[in-house]
Amino acid sequence: MKKGKSTKFKLRRKKPSSPPKPPPEIEASTSSAAAPVVVGKKKTAGPTRLWMKFDRTGQSELFECDKSVILKRVCIPARDLRILGPIFSPSSTILAREKAMVVNLESIRAIITAEEVLLLDPLRQEVLPFVDQLRQQLPQKSVFKNDRTGHIVAEDDEMQFPTSGQWLPVPEAVEGVEAELPFEFHVLEIALEVVCTSLDSNVAELERVAYPVLDELAMNVSTKNLELVRSLKSNLTLLLARVQKVRDEIEHLLDDNEDMAQLYLTRKCIQNQQSEALLGAMVSNNIIPAATHLQRLNSMTNGSLAINHLNDHDVEDLEMLLEAYFVQLDGTRNKILSVREYIDDTEDYVNIQLDNQRNELMQLQLTLTIASFAISIETIIAGVFGMNIPCTLYNVQGIFWQFVGGSSAVSILLFFLIWTYARWKKLL
Repeated sequence: MKKGKSTKFKLRRKKPSSPPKPPPEIEASTSSAAAPVVVGKKKTAGPTRLWMKFDRTGQSELFECDKSVILKRVCIPARDLRILGPIFSPSSTILAREKAMVVNLESIRAIITAEEVLLLDPLRQEVLPFVDQLRQQLPQKSVFKNDRTGHIVAEDDEMQFPTSGQWLPVPEAVEGVEAELPFEFHVLEIALEVVCTSLDSNVAELERVAYPVLDELAMNVSTKNLELVRSLKSNLTLLLARVQKVRDEIEHLLDDNEDMAQLYLTRKCIQNQQSEALLGAMVSNNIIPAATHLQRLNSMTNGSLAINHLNDHDVEDLEMLLEAYFVQLDGTRNKILSVREYIDDTEDYVNIQLDNQRNELMQLQLTLTIASFAISIETIIAGVFGMNIPCTLYNVQGIFWQFVGGSSAVSILLFFLIWTYARWKKLL
């Protein structure tokens, strides 16, 4: 009985074994394996950049987003954003896409559409004048507005698209819309104005500093003045390259009418809306027989395409805008070239001065050489009589001063003979 009780007591004391705890290394690995998705999201997220949006009414908004959001918003290829990156920042580019215009002029890097402009890094010191001009000028010249359906219409003459079988001729609508500069051209004009004004101010500052430095160098050729002219030439070269890049880009657009036609974003948007309205109205008029409907659709579509084709080649407004700033940039470039010519003239004048001084030094050296040759003759005679050679002249009284005076006169005569010959040959 005692053994049984003790056995029963031992069975009661026995507890079920709990599963062993994993070591800390395994716990750390399992916990880290549970979050690979979060790490992946952080890696795929691109860097955000600061942008500023301006709409037609001049309303602005600051926001940060990555390039994927911008690409979806403006519908441009990803390679176009590289133009706005730091690698291509020194270049000047104006690209036209289907629904946007990519502008990279000096420090202004923006994407312009028919409705808004997206400005990159708007808080930089170089971009602030452009931001101020947008805030001042956009509310004054907003001649377009949006209707309730999101279409672009003119404030002075709203376009009525065809409904219920009544058709408005397309040329009148397009002519009414293009009476003033479109939104994208107005923004481009502001950008060109800011860039040209900045370049003009830089050239004026260069002229203000350059001419006194060059005049000082012409009067006094010193190491300090030469160093100032060297830094001046480097600044002039950089400024000329900046002006030349903007000028070449505008010239490239002026040489190609198709590129200029692609910049008419508002016109392309209006043409697309007209085409959609025409097709929608034709489909809604289902009372017309099928043959008549098809014939009318073909005729109206061909007429609309012909009118759009004519309008696509009408780039007079943009051409006049670009030509005005091209002439201004050409004048700025001529100012820089005039400063460079003044620098070249000053360098030529300094070189002439240095050559003149070098010639004077050579003439002095030639004169001293002739004098040395004449004196060397007298020295040879004195050296000969200075030897310990028996001579009867040593016993003649007063012969020393006569001999010295005669040899000196011969040397002086020889000097003037050689010097006269050098002057006759125009060596002196």
